[in-house]
Formats: sequence, C-alpha cells, structure tokens
Amino acid sequence: MGLINMGDVLFQLCMLGFFVLIIVLTVRFFRSLSKRKVQLDDIEKKIDAITEQIKRDKN
Repeated sequence: MGLINMGDVLFQLCMLGFFVLIIVLTVRFFRSLSKRKVQLDDIEKKIDAITEQIKRDKN
C-alpha cells in the first residue's frame, strides 16, 4: 500500500514539474519574441542612419 502512495506522489510531482516547464517555456518564448523585435528595430534604425549618411556623402 505504501508503494502505491509513493507512486502517486511521484506521478503528481512529475506532472507538476511538467506544467511548470510548460509555463516557463511559454514565458521564455514570448520574451525572446519581444527581445527579437527590439533588436530588429535597432538594426533598422542603424541601417536607416547609414543609408542617410551614404545619401549625404554622394551629394
């Protein structure tokens, strides 16, 4: 009887860990998406600045 209860406890802990893992991975995914968007915006600003500088140098 004690073995079945220990098995139930182990199963519950595994399931809890699984749900925590899903939540952590979801949060990390959305954070990386927002960080990537910020990085792309920064790159776009730098490219725009370089393009403007090239246009000014040609004139």
